[in-house]
Amino acid sequence: MRCSFHVCVWFKMKKHFLNMLFSFCLLLFAITKEDIVLAQASGLSAQEACIVKFIRTAPDKLTLGEVRARCGEMTIETGSEKSIEPKRQLTGVVEERLSVDETNILKPFTLMSHRNNYILFAAHNFLGWEETQNNNDFEHDGADFDNTEVQFQLSIKAPLAVDLFDQRLDIFTAYTVRSFWQLYNSDNSSPFRETNHEPEIWLQMRPDWEIFGFKNTVSALGMSHQSNGRGGDLSRSWNRIYAGFGFERNNFAFLLRPWIRIQENSQDDDNPDITDYYGHGELWAAYKYKDHTFSFMSRNNIESGFSRGAVELGWSFPLFRYNFLKGYVQYFSGYGESLIDYNRYVNRLGIGLLLTDVL
Repeated sequence: MRCSFHVCVWFKMKKHFLNMLFSFCLLLFAITKEDIVLAQASGLSAQEACIVKFIRTAPDKLTLGEVRARCGEMTIETGSEKSIEPKRQLTGVVEERLSVDETNILKPFTLMSHRNNYILFAAHNFLGWEETQNNNDFEHDGADFDNTEVQFQLSIKAPLAVDLFDQRLDIFTAYTVRSFWQLYNSDNSSPFRETNHEPEIWLQMRPDWEIFGFKNTVSALGMSHQSNGRGGDLSRSWNRIYAGFGFERNNFAFLLRPWIRIQENSQDDDNPDITDYYGHGELWAAYKYKDHTFSFMSRNNIESGFSRGAVELGWSFPLFRYNFLKGYVQYFSGYGESLIDYNRYVNRLGIGLLLTDVL
């Protein structure tokens, strides 16, 4: 009997020790989706597991209310595939994109995409870069540009504040760089013809109200600075305050983005007529069909009778079984493709790879 009693006590102590060890491991490591399933098996709910994760990984400034708000939206589904999704039903492609952001917003070591990230291995200007540069009223370092170049865009964002006032209200900051690289111009040491930088900050709201069957999934108010980082006669820059109103319906989404330029001192203004070509806003639209995304952007200057502006068309399509890398075709026609070309007409077609899509 004494031996059986000791065996029983030993098994109970072992079980208690294993439970404590498992709980310690949950605190020690960041919890993945599979970890949450295991946590549920040991008595922790998905919400509790989510809170444990934030205790381990969230920044010190994150409040308990923000943690509860974030984890309160999470649920888990078990079966052949395990996923973490918001409790609210996702009805459109923009909501799916926002859901991914919400899942990753506070994960450490994570950079979220802002605009699409791509590289065009062949971007051909049918009018020729030399012609457009020669129309300028200053010497351009005597450069002899090829009509075909490489163009790429990298765009990332990060949250500064999440769920302010316990509402669906966030503050984001982002940085976008777009470069125009004369890679095939070996005679001139393959220079970068132009690089545009755009840091920005905005307040983002998710109102979820409808108009004519379209849901206003996200709205924003922000400020951006765009510059080519150059000096002298080649310097180009401007600041603007903008608003954004994003609507969606099933697989179709569009964004209205009006802006107002912040005026500069006339002596320091490198491009006083920039709004004559960029206008006062843009319309962006996209449609997703299976793994294909078709996008459209339009800028027009009403004051000039729509004679100035730009149109950009994009098509992304799958290349392999997994969709983390896509083929990409982009066509641009109009003014303002880059800051150095803001007042010159460009007619350009490019093809390359898309790293992160808009939808």
